[in-house]
Amino acid sequence: MPRPRLPVDFRLYLITDRHQARGNLLDRVEQALSGGIKAVQLREKDLVSRELFELATEMRKLTAQYGALLFINDRIDIALAVDADGIHLGGDSIPLYKARHLVGKNKMIGVSCHNQISAMNAQDKGADFITYGPVFYTPSKAQYGEPLGLSKLKQVTESLTIPVFGLGGVTLDNAHQVMAAGTHGISLISAVLAADRPQQAAESLIARLNGAV
Repeated sequence: MPRPRLPVDFRLYLITDRHQARGNLLDRVEQALSGGIKAVQLREKDLVSRELFELATEMRKLTAQYGALLFINDRIDIALAVDADGIHLGGDSIPLYKARHLVGKNKMIGVSCHNQISAMNAQDKGADFITYGPVFYTPSKAQYGEPLGLSKLKQVTESLTIPVFGLGGVTLDNAHQVMAAGTHGISLISAVLAADRPQQAAESLIARLNGAV
């Protein structure tokens, strides 16, 4: 019997990058959480295991304090060690079915996708949600080639039944375009972590997603 997918009840998915954060990463994330963000993906690929574990431990405390979900990028061992809410897999991660076996049925799995085939495959293999991009140009995703654009994003959202988060170059100014393509939400880094006031940036983005402004 297929595992029922867990509800994805957040629309703004914050990804960390301490190199883009203006100041201490934990301080910036806490400000973002104060602004209403309910899901954070810890993605610090250049940290050694001990450093990542220590950072994840502190991030787990923060997200729990604010009632937010914590996802760990790729590192299932770290996710289990800090009892994160989920894991986020990339194209070079272990197979989704093996990740599910390791984390169990009660943790969420998100998957990064960069084309429609990988998006469909992620859904078929049991992902709870995907990120899709880069939609617009962004230096952090330049390695994935030219931006995919809104039309390809819309094709993916129309072909999937699981939540899709638009990723890559998403800002307050273009968030409505991403949502108009049928996404469940948006995923971003610098629009919050590099903002002058992360709390205010998060509040403004959430209001935009909720159609308040």
